[in-house]
Amino acid sequence: MATTKKKTTAKKRPVTTSPKKKTTRSKKVAPMQSFRIYKDAPTFTTFRVTRQTLYWTILLLFIIITQLWILKVQLDIAALTDTILAQ
Repeated sequence: MATTKKKTTAKKRPVTTSPKKKTTRSKKVAPMQSFRIYKDAPTFTTFRVTRQTLYWTILLLFIIITQLWILKVQLDIAALTDTILAQ
């Protein structure tokens, strides 16, 4: 009887995969800029009509008209008081 040796197959090692790393995107940082005064900046005393100028003008007119109306009412009340006291 002839004996045949069976070849044993080499055991395969399980394939090891490296764990995936989490990729995080770095936040974009605004570049640093030095403080500098621009040449085209208008001076403080220049007059230019802007939307804000219009708002302040309307507010100022409202306040002046309201104050004049209150003054008129006070003068009317003072006149009425004088006529009542004169009687």
